[in-house]
Amino acid sequence: METGCGSFALIGGDKRQLFCARSLCDDGYAVSLGGFDTIGQMNNIEITSPFEAALMSEIIILPLPSLNQKGCVPAPFSKEDIVLTDDILTAMKGKKVFCGMKDRLLSVYPQLTANTYDYYDREEFAVCNAVATAEGAIEIAMGSFEGTINGAKCLVCGYGRIGKALCNILRSMGAKLTVSARKPSDLAWIDLMGVRAVRTDELYKESGYDIIFNTIPAHILSCVLLAKIALHAVVIDLASGEGGVDKYAAQRLGITNIHALSLPGKAAPKTAGEIVKNTIYHILEEDDR
Repeated sequence: METGCGSFALIGGDKRQLFCARSLCDDGYAVSLGGFDTIGQMNNIEITSPFEAALMSEIIILPLPSLNQKGCVPAPFSKEDIVLTDDILTAMKGKKVFCGMKDRLLSVYPQLTANTYDYYDREEFAVCNAVATAEGAIEIAMGSFEGTINGAKCLVCGYGRIGKALCNILRSMGAKLTVSARKPSDLAWIDLMGVRAVRTDELYKESGYDIIFNTIPAHILSCVLLAKIALHAVVIDLASGEGGVDKYAAQRLGITNIHALSLPGKAAPKTAGEIVKNTIYHILEEDDR
């Protein structure tokens, strides 16, 4: 895609940034990496310091999240923490900055407010990552459940983006699928998909699942409910934060409970990096109109 810009700097980040950089390079852009001093060389990509990367590029890409709990740019491939020093901030001045969770960045560096964009806040980013999350969750299920997905009695709690992606994939794999939702409109869509629907507040009536995928970020799967529907199940909790499963109850009941977070970057870093790139392209295209 033609963006009107010739060079990108990726400062910090994990494998997603490496694949994003490779994809940008394949599209014909000059690409530099800052904060990747432990990886050696990459063909046609400049590996340098964060300052030099910011200085030589027109667009800056920071990772998701933009800053960690220490206030540093996450940089697992760097020997040192990346702090946006005054020199780096000066090199970034007036340039477009793309990051995930920009509020974290701007709370520490408010001077970047004018030109900072949040790719994590975009709907297409969330939808595409939901597919990667669903595939990663099913990969975990296949490694943890001692049977096949085909014919397994599966429950998906929640019908948001990830729930929809799980529903599509599990149905195509031949799972005996039930999906829970709260809203009548979601229950209608689940039914229209040809999938068994159940109200989330009526899960206590269910029993005997082999695999349960939770996507609801609230304590849905309590001790009582786990004992009723999940006693012999593999439970994969995809909900953010503390999740939606009573992990202590699961442990007491001997239930396999896996809290699987950040799956796109772990299970599909190539696709996740390309999603970052494509989302940035969309923002640039809109910004140029």
